[in-house]
Amino acid sequence: MPVPRGSTIDPERTRATILRAATAVLYERGLDGVGVAELCTRVGVSKETLYRHFGTKDKLVEAMLVERSDHVTRWLADVVADAGDDPHDQLTALFGALQEWYDDPVFRGCAMLNAATQHHVEAVRAITARHLDHYLRLLTGIAERAGAARPEILGRQLLMLAEGATLVATHQSTTDVGAHALQAALALLPTTDQAALPRAM
Repeated sequence: MPVPRGSTIDPERTRATILRAATAVLYERGLDGVGVAELCTRVGVSKETLYRHFGTKDKLVEAMLVERSDHVTRWLADVVADAGDDPHDQLTALFGALQEWYDDPVFRGCAMLNAATQHHVEAVRAITARHLDHYLRLLTGIAERAGAARPEILGRQLLMLAEGATLVATHQSTTDVGAHALQAALALLPTTDQAALPRAM
C-alpha cells in the first residue's frame, strides 16, 4: 500500500515492526481493551504513523490476525512434519506443542477465536474461518495417514478437540489439558483392522 508524506526509508520494515509490537499488546489486552492512543504509546509510534501504514485500527487488527494465523499454521505444520510419518507420533507432538503454549505465561487463547467473539464483523469472521480451514487440512492429513474411512470427519473431530482444549486452557487450569485432549484424539484413530476396511463413498 502507498505510504504518503513523511514515509520512512524502509516502510515495509516499519510496518512489520509496528505489527509485531501491536500484536503483543492486542493479544495481551484484547481488541477492545486498548484504545488507539494507548496502543500507539505502547508500540512507540504516533497516530499519524500508525494510520499511514494501516489506515485504521480495524485494518491493523486484520493484519495482525492474518500474520498470527500464518505463524500458528506454519508452527503446527512444522511440529507435525518433524514428528515423522506415524499419525500417533504426529498427534502426540501436536498436542504436546499446544500444552507448551498453554503453559506460557503470555497465553491468552486463540487470537482468531478471541477476535471473532469480540468482533462480529465479516472481515474478522473470514480470517477466523480461513485459520480453521488451514488447521482442518493439517488434521485431516493426519486422519488420512492413519487410514481413517472418513478422514474429513475425523479431521473435524480432531479440530474440535484441539480448539476445545485451547478454549478450556484459556479459562481454566492449563494443567494436563493437552494430555487429556491427546488421549481422546488417539482413541479416535482407527485400529489396524478398521484402517483396512474400504472407505465409505
